[in-house]
Amino acid sequence: MISLQKMESILDKDNIIFLNYGGIFTQSLIAGMTGVLEKEVEEAELSMSKSNNIFVVFIELAQNVMNYSKSIKSKNPKAIIYVGKQDGDYFVCSQNIITLEDKNRIQPLLEQVKNSSKDEIKKLYREVRRSGKCSHEKGGGLGFLEIGKKVQSLEYSFEELENNKFCYKICTTI
Repeated sequence: MISLQKMESILDKDNIIFLNYGGIFTQSLIAGMTGVLEKEVEEAELSMSKSNNIFVVFIELAQNVMNYSKSIKSKNPKAIIYVGKQDGDYFVCSQNIITLEDKNRIQPLLEQVKNSSKDEIKKLYREVRRSGKCSHEKGGGLGFLEIGKKVQSLEYSFEELENNKFCYKICTTI
């Protein structure tokens, strides 16, 4: 499992990195990165299930970075995402700056996903979808449930910065 403590240094190690990007995220950029990721996954000859899980988690994390970074009025949003392989496991990790309001909205959702079994996550996902209360809008929670259904493990952290801003890091193992 990839730990958050390794997140900053992982690119310096002998791990296989399929995709690495840092900067401003847009929908068209995410689509382009998905194309690159698709080529890498095909060359690695992964199962359909494994490659689907990687794509779903990548897209959800990339959209989270894009959506939550919009809350920050900064020329350098310090956002990064990468996909790779270590010790036979695939991982998707991201990091970006978020507001205190966003932190308070997503932290309980992340805790729920992290502390629930796959069956509990699937059940909750179905309930939320049927209720219509939650959507794929920012902070809606469906994306985190979708990630929870696809990953073996999920770690996250919030590092307090200044002016009620936090560095939000999440790393998943697939």
